[in-house]
Amino acid sequence: MLNNYFIGPDEQGNVKFTILIPAHNEEKYISKCLDSIAAASEKYAKQVEVIVILNRCTDRTEEVAQSYNCVVVHDDRKNLSQIRNAGAKAARGEILITIDADSQMTSNMLTEIEEHLVSGIYIGGGTASRFERMSLGIVVSSLLILLPLVIKYGAISVGIFWCYKRDFEAIGGFNEKMVMTEDADFASRLKKWGKQNGKKFGTIKKALMFTSCRKFDQGGDWLFVKHPRFILAYIKGTDPIAADKAYYENQGR
Repeated sequence: MLNNYFIGPDEQGNVKFTILIPAHNEEKYISKCLDSIAAASEKYAKQVEVIVILNRCTDRTEEVAQSYNCVVVHDDRKNLSQIRNAGAKAARGEILITIDADSQMTSNMLTEIEEHLVSGIYIGGGTASRFERMSLGIVVSSLLILLPLVIKYGAISVGIFWCYKRDFEAIGGFNEKMVMTEDADFASRLKKWGKQNGKKFGTIKKALMFTSCRKFDQGGDWLFVKHPRFILAYIKGTDPIAADKAYYENQGR
């Protein structure tokens, strides 16, 4: 079975990768995410640890995660930075990778990440990503979010993040004061840390992340055109009320 590639909570081994997945009621999505990770782990049998950080789940997310031999961590705070950091604290892997439960990675993702890091050129980075479907509304809504963030943080890629655990710890992990766009903030700080150490922030382009359109399915493809207040909240990154509406009132992420 594919889940035999993962190192379980009670196993010992050479843990090369730890993959962190925050999960708030994700039973509808997480199996596809874990299947994609298992396929990407084929070359690294028993070298991959998957940590699912359960956040106030009332569905079968924990049961699904355990059926894949994942390590399970509980963190009930409404703060994705704190949730991801809780997973990283429990991680045994040399390389940390983050992915959301409603996303999937292509089967060459882990080999691409390893090649980038062992080259010594890159401090870490992000990935190219695609939505599971596209429309004019999704394109416009995405640009309304992305362009201000590029202005604020510079040209950085997001999606799946990857770096050595030692570098994650060196920059303090995710900024726990940020409740939204914590990913862009993390990428910006990782890029600065890399520059200090003579390394680049990389974007993996030969492997992809595919993510669901559930926010658009729930709020409409023109979501951020119709609700511009969310744009300001994403730019600010510290609005707990907006974060609650974006991540926790419905499915979460």
